[in-house]
Amino acid sequence: MSNMTRDFFIGLSNNQLLNSQAKKWGFVLGADKFVAGTTIPSVMETVKNLNAKGISCTLDNLGEFVASRAEAEQAKDKIITLLETIHQENVACHLSVKLTQLGLDIDQDFCMANVREILAKAKEYAIFVNIDMEDYVHYEATMAALKTLHKDYDNVGTVVQSYLLQAGDDLSDLKGIRVRIVKGAYKESADVAYQEQAAIDRNFIKLAEERLLEGTFTSIGTHDHHIINELKTFIQEQGIPNDQFEFQMLYGFRNDLQQKLANEGYHFCTYIPFGDDWFGYFMRRLAERPQNVNIILKDALYTEDNKLKKGPVIGGAAAVSALLIWRFRSKRGKKA
Repeated sequence: MSNMTRDFFIGLSNNQLLNSQAKKWGFVLGADKFVAGTTIPSVMETVKNLNAKGISCTLDNLGEFVASRAEAEQAKDKIITLLETIHQENVACHLSVKLTQLGLDIDQDFCMANVREILAKAKEYAIFVNIDMEDYVHYEATMAALKTLHKDYDNVGTVVQSYLLQAGDDLSDLKGIRVRIVKGAYKESADVAYQEQAAIDRNFIKLAEERLLEGTFTSIGTHDHHIINELKTFIQEQGIPNDQFEFQMLYGFRNDLQQKLANEGYHFCTYIPFGDDWFGYFMRRLAERPQNVNIILKDALYTEDNKLKKGPVIGGAAAVSALLIWRFRSKRGKKA
């Protein structure tokens, strides 16, 4: 995938106007393929269905561009309700949260108070909470918050992104703390991040192998079957027990491979985003995997019997237009 393509979709993910309008559209452009509903009851049905197939879940109540205490407190209250529902329904599920959604950009002490309230309730119910890593602007604050919180709560962990140059050093500092290893989904400069996919992949494997040998439970978050197969060989050669790690993928991606790994006896967890604040998340997924655009365009513009849909909503039409422009430019670039 070209950097131009990735930059295009990441640029859309950071557009606050489109993000705001998307809340009014409802799901368009096939977002429901990757976002499991907008309400807690709807996402809980998805969790139960996956649990029945031997797959556990982590839930992300989507939220971006939180700019007020009221918005952050509303997000916190919804997350606590989600914890209560997970406990009541007795499902195999934990949580993933973002500090910016809980007020990191508003006031750090306010944010930490919100996170502590969530962690206290989660600990009461024996539920793990993963602090998702965001862009590099928030990196140091997120790492500092994690280390402070882990002193009081053993049910919290975070994410290590293999595209960051400092990922190896930071992973060494997180011994004894549960982490999820991913490649990284934001646009970062060459000063802090690898730019070539091969380098990112090599670092991913290196980080995963180090953690598997170290012994702390680790989530291996990738859809790349080449990396998965290489790590499966390493796991077998080193005699790593299956209860020391899990494979993890995003909801809606490579469903057959997800089920195959679960059927092979590996712990498998699906990362499930939900909520009406879906646009930024969805655009970052297209940045990672733009080949989904053709599927999405067909879903947005045509009915199941291949008839052109009538009167798409203005917002949906605008977003479709943006994707059409991208596809046209990418094809021109290939011909040039």
